[in-house]
Amino acid sequence: MAKPQTVDDYIAAFPIPVQSRLRELRALSRASAPLAAEGLKWGNPAYSSGTILFAFAGYRGHSNFVFTPSTREAFTDELTAFTTGKGSVQLPHEEPVPADLLRRMIAYRIDEFENQHILWR
Repeated sequence: MAKPQTVDDYIAAFPIPVQSRLRELRALSRASAPLAAEGLKWGNPAYSSGTILFAFAGYRGHSNFVFTPSTREAFTDELTAFTTGKGSVQLPHEEPVPADLLRRMIAYRIDEFENQHILWR
């Protein structure tokens, strides 16, 4: 299978139910960070403004939304129902997208980058 060249290619490579979830995450990302450039980084959809702000990735049973560790840590109390990693939040496909929480995390990450100059690490 060819490596995806665009976000559309990336999404199209998944089964239909996963595509639906990824389209939802893409729409939320674009609406929440309208000035960010969309592209593929590390083979996954990512949004950047000179540096990567956040990314998401699809898997068979879940999607990951990935921020800086500092952004993820700022929402620790609200993420107790989710499996998390250093900077990631795992979103099971069978659960609704926590859109409000993700919007607030994206806003935090953008503010963190613009005002605190915290780069992706």
